[in-house]
Amino acid sequence: MSFKVAVLEDDPALLDDILVPGLRSLGFDAEGFGAAKDLYRRMLAQSFDAIVLDIGLPDENGFEVARYLRAHSRLAILALSGMRFSQEDKEKVGADAWLTKPIDVHEIGRLLSDLRRRKGANGSAKADSNWHVDPSTWRLYTPDGRYVALGLSERLIMEQLLSSPGEVISREHLIVALTDSTYDFDPHRLEMLIHRLRRKVHKALGIDLPLRTVRGIGYTMLASVDQRAYS
Repeated sequence: MSFKVAVLEDDPALLDDILVPGLRSLGFDAEGFGAAKDLYRRMLAQSFDAIVLDIGLPDENGFEVARYLRAHSRLAILALSGMRFSQEDKEKVGADAWLTKPIDVHEIGRLLSDLRRRKGANGSAKADSNWHVDPSTWRLYTPDGRYVALGLSERLIMEQLLSSPGEVISREHLIVALTDSTYDFDPHRLEMLIHRLRRKVHKALGIDLPLRTVRGIGYTMLASVDQRAYS
């Protein structure tokens, strides 16, 4: 299985003429992005095993990008920088490896190969007997290993519900997870998102999502259930 590598670099010449073709020539399935927003949009549909991340980005601080990826995915992170950072600053980023520009594609390839061995060659989701979300692929897995791909809002909802399976999660708590502007968020939108999520799971897998509405309070998700009861 190919090792999928995202390359986030704002210099078009470096990205398109050196990094992406160079990594592909070394056997990596590399895809380039010039801005963080483009990477985030692509990650809605495509999962990656690692990222080559330029810390000096124009649209978003590379430190913030790294922290976001570390919190919401299992990507191995190789950080690139034209500046030298202290060990303390590097620890804030939480990257798995660092390179200071100018860079050598073969050195990047060597480090990625090392990260691949450390991460596990396939980076596949491990088996789980419960419903669970894989943060690196944005997939919702059933106890029997089937899955459905989630959008951003759906993933945020499921992560909150599955963080405390069997417990009631309030509507307010879910809304806070979905938006920074809670006062401007229409509560009916949450109901519609839940409705569409249930419909998506049933259409894709032929089973009902064990997500229950607790009227007037919120929702609860049963992480481990007998699938025959919902087929």
